Amino acid sequence: MKTRVILLLVGISVSLQLTAQSKFSISKKTLQDKIKGGWAGQTIGVTFGGPYEFRYNGTFIQDYQPLEWHKGYAKEVMDSFPGLYDDLYMDLTFVDVMERHGLDAPADSFAQAFAHAGYVLWHANQTARYNILNGIQPPASGHWQHNMHADCIDYQIEADYAGLMSPGMPNAASGISHKIGHLMNYGNGWYGGVYVGAMYSLAFVSNDIRQIVRDALRVIPARSKFHQCMSDVIRWHRQYPADWHRTWFELQKKWSSDLSCPDAIFNPTNIDATINCAYVIMGLLYGNGDYAKTLEISTRAGQDADCNPSTAGGILGTMLGYDKIPQKWKDGLAGSEDINFKYTSISLNKAYDISYRHALENIKRNGGKDQGDKVLIALQSPEPVAFEESFPGLVPTNKKEFYVNGNEISLTVEGNGFVLGGHAAKKREVADHVIMATVSIDGRVTDTIRMPTNYLVRKDEIYHHLDLPAGKHTIKVQVINPHPDYELRTGYYVTFRKQ
Repeated sequence: MKTRVILLLVGISVSLQLTAQSKFSISKKTLQDKIKGGWAGQTIGVTFGGPYEFRYNGTFIQDYQPLEWHKGYAKEVMDSFPGLYDDLYMDLTFVDVMERHGLDAPADSFAQAFAHAGYVLWHANQTARYNILNGIQPPASGHWQHNMHADCIDYQIEADYAGLMSPGMPNAASGISHKIGHLMNYGNGWYGGVYVGAMYSLAFVSNDIRQIVRDALRVIPARSKFHQCMSDVIRWHRQYPADWHRTWFELQKKWSSDLSCPDAIFNPTNIDATINCAYVIMGLLYGNGDYAKTLEISTRAGQDADCNPSTAGGILGTMLGYDKIPQKWKDGLAGSEDINFKYTSISLNKAYDISYRHALENIKRNGGKDQGDKVLIALQSPEPVAFEESFPGLVPTNKKEFYVNGNEISLTVEGNGFVLGGHAAKKREVADHVIMATVSIDGRVTDTIRMPTNYLVRKDEIYHHLDLPAGKHTIKVQVINPHPDYELRTGYYVTFRKQ
């Protein structure tokens, strides 16, 4: 199969017919500059959007509101709020595993690295951590039957490394994401990372951001909701080329419902990968290669307003290269590039070097060649990954506040599934503990669960079951190792039905 692409070759845009045998020559200096631009761009973007993360849900940041940026901003944030950089230290966890164990490290090596890391996690990542620590290994750890957050944004914000080490090779990036992205996500949640990896990959060999966005989408199955949403953004951009606000409103009307994340159901918050990736490509398309405009739009769109400009800034930074990122934005990195990201032994400067070496190795593994001061890349035409769908046919029908503290929880739900929100708690300042409990559905014990009080390894929801026969069901959770200092505390439950 052939497709037309725009390639950047020695600074000149040329149109080529891409076949499976197409080669692309790039100087090592340019390759290094683009990898550096990708990592720096992520860091600039997440720093820029940090103050607005999930503060604008179901609305956008008005154009008249100034957004902060100044020299040395990243260093200030790294010193005062290092947890903001989960986009980076999660990427770097996987980069470090490959650095220590090689590019062929098994999925379990990556799983154990982030499951035992010292950073706090949320949503799909935290559920995957709990699953892995409690015997549910990848890819089951990210599957929707074991992970209520399978469609959340987690791997989408962590997949940058896969594209940065796969220049011009989007299918190689997809292969890496198949192994690692299924640790925590499935379906649309996984597609977000696959698509991001492909955009990074193509950003090495194209200087047309619109072409990058369109061609990279070919790695996503056309029948998926994720593909349909991104296609809508591309279509609306053509229809309203000067008005990103109009495209934002069209997205709100059609794609703004988060139907699976328990925290976001019936809530203006949307941490679904699909809508947030739509904001990423909206920023890229309407930014049209302008760095400031790209970051502004992907931030002002709201919701995950730090991760989205981080992704957009990294992809555009790869396309432009570090040297062509406007100086104003690089000034914000002053003093930060030698600081190790919290929970890692890797700084930006180290990441630039490690990813460059990984890219050289990956190029050779995929039919490319080292030619002294240049490398020859065997270009890959984007191919769709397998079709996946999380929570097929399930829609939420009700969400109710439900507060019970103690050793026994009983409730009655109606539908084909439910999730019970809650956590294990300490009644006073004592050591951490693991509460053990049985779960019964309609009088039959279905599971025994572990509920740690330690927030780092917590279970994010008490229990969920999404494959019940239609009708009413009685749920009972019974603590089997009661202790006067610890208890279960609920907060809500959500019910689901099959369409």
